[in-house]
Amino acid sequence: MKALLIGGTGTISTAVAALARKRGWELTLLNRGHKPVPEGMKSIIADIRDEEAAAQAVDGLQFDVVAQFIGYNAEDVLRDIRLFSGRTKQYIFISSASAYQKPLQHYRITESTPLVNPYWT
Repeated sequence: MKALLIGGTGTISTAVAALARKRGWELTLLNRGHKPVPEGMKSIIADIRDEEAAAQAVDGLQFDVVAQFIGYNAEDVLRDIRLFSGRTKQYIFISSASAYQKPLQHYRITESTPLVNPYWT
């Protein structure tokens, strides 16, 4: 399995990357390069929010799956559709914060925060 993780060095994505690597996946992380990339993984340094730079960075590349760990709104997903259409067989959008209560009652989101977001179906 050849996968691109957008992010890949955060709390959730680091654990996902480690498990995928353990299972023999070929991993590439696309991020800004502020944190070290674990051994055995490829790195693409680009800011996904700079669509032109990200497009240049992935030009000519193909993946079985692209997993987005740092998308925050519908515009981020639409950008990813433009960037990865024809480059991947599967796209996974991961954003646990979007599922939780909006507007926030507290700055901290935990597993006990209600799953109520009137802005997303």
